[in-house]
Amino acid sequence: MENQQTENVNELQILRERISHASQGAIKLYFIVRMLKERNLRRQAVMGKYTYKAYQIDIEDTIRGYIYSSTIDDLDKILKKDFTMLEYDPIAEDTDNLFTYSMKGKGLAFADVVENQLCRTVERVSSLKDLQSSGIELWAYCVGFEEESGDTIYTFRKVSKTKVAVQDNENPEKKRGWFNALLNPSTHQLEMLEGEVIALDRQVDCVYVDEAFYILRKVPFEQIVGIQEEFKEKALEVVSQLESTNRIEGLSILRDKVNTGTGLHKKLAKIAKNGGIPELTTATLSKMQQIGRTHGNPINIKDDKIQIESEADLDSIIKMLGDYYKIGEITGKSYGTFAGKVLVQ
Repeated sequence: MENQQTENVNELQILRERISHASQGAIKLYFIVRMLKERNLRRQAVMGKYTYKAYQIDIEDTIRGYIYSSTIDDLDKILKKDFTMLEYDPIAEDTDNLFTYSMKGKGLAFADVVENQLCRTVERVSSLKDLQSSGIELWAYCVGFEEESGDTIYTFRKVSKTKVAVQDNENPEKKRGWFNALLNPSTHQLEMLEGEVIALDRQVDCVYVDEAFYILRKVPFEQIVGIQEEFKEKALEVVSQLESTNRIEGLSILRDKVNTGTGLHKKLAKIAKNGGIPELTTATLSKMQQIGRTHGNPINIKDDKIQIESEADLDSIIKMLGDYYKIGEITGKSYGTFAGKVLVQ
């Protein structure tokens, strides 16, 4: 395992060297937008209701130089931290890690961007306003680094709405929330800024090459490719499965938590990934109750049904369903963690 981690981290170093040798003059900048396919699909699964499209925008050489140096600097900073690199796990508890994520067979709508769009001629745009019309959301920006071999390495960064300012030249006074101003170095006065502004960060969220993502910043990556929203749908599926068992009272508390926040999404999605909920037989409920007492997280059972009446009750049942309590086979010590993956015998 250690050799595999070292190999993966060395791969990031190699990736940094590949980008450093890419032609600065050939650097391309793309904007990725997300669009709702149809209004009546608003309640459909994320994989089915959104589509993503890449657009290229022309940039001058000074911007290319800025992008190139910023990317190399960011990769150097990450490499100095001596992180390990692991296969992507949605609820990995050690944040001092980098992750890899293969797009093969994942079925995410975003896959079309990296597998089909960026490798072909991409439509050009001349205005950011074209990317922010009704039903279209400026989602991320992407930089393409072309190698001598003809292959291209792509970096991605999530776009924050606060970093995009599109001036309404026809009705500037109707700009919502703010208007754009520039301090003129000659007159030392603030003047109206004509045009459109986007802040390009000095950081990279993820790198795509050879059909896989190298994840440098986990949460923005999950947002970019749509995994974060998939977590919510998987979580709601688990809630529905629990409701169908008719063995738990108070699941409305859980459903409300899933619908109004993200705290439980990954934990429930991990339960779904590891085979779903166990069969809630009388014997299983009894075992849960026993384990809960042992670890100070009691399960309240009445009339052969789990009772959820408080946040503490909810925490206990989620831990039981997620196999939170684990025992080391060598030491026999008990551990508490949602992380880990099922080993194939």
